Amino acid sequence: MREIMNAIFYVMRGGIGWRLLPSDFPARSTVFRWFCRFRDDCLFEKINHRLLMKDRERCGRDASPTASIIDSQSVKTCESGGPRGYDAGKKINGRKRHALVDTEGRALVLFPHPASIQDRDGAGPLLQASQRPFAFIRKVFADAGYQSPRVADATSIAVEIVRRTPDQVGFAVQPRRWVVERFFAWISRNRRLWKDAEATIESATAFLYAAAAMILVRRIARQS
Repeated sequence: MREIMNAIFYVMRGGIGWRLLPSDFPARSTVFRWFCRFRDDCLFEKINHRLLMKDRERCGRDASPTASIIDSQSVKTCESGGPRGYDAGKKINGRKRHALVDTEGRALVLFPHPASIQDRDGAGPLLQASQRPFAFIRKVFADAGYQSPRVADATSIAVEIVRRTPDQVGFAVQPRRWVVERFFAWISRNRRLWKDAEATIESATAFLYAAAAMILVRRIARQS
């Protein structure tokens, strides 16, 4: 089982196809079958949840966060097909990754969906999905793209819009918002996630949570 997990993370990190797994791993059909089983059981999501609570407690914080940050990342898809859409703002034909992270960048809830869905429409389901595993979240920080009654009224979570300064010219690091942007940079170190290469939303979700879990594994191991 350890070798099967190593093979899944090898595919994610190296950005290779299942057929290109080196021969010293188990058979590719076996690895892919177990990946599908883990995906359908939401195993990587459960692992990430456990590691997140462990890492927060290690840092002297409550296991469940009370504040979070939301943002999205649009990425291209490839010839594998599956649900996709066109993000007119970023001029990208592909999928959008919606992420809710805590104030230190740990992934709480991850939702991939077609890039044609606007941020204000994708945020509501994301916040609603966070209520069961993270019931103590009271505030979420977001950019101006989430300024909509559809976001504010989706849950009881208070939405605070972090705006640019009036005299800002060009790029500038925004308070709070930079944390989720750093998370996107972290997971993009995995070549499988440079684009969305998955044919299904479920597989895309599984790889996102696997990448988030690996970040926490390394962080915890480094401090042990």
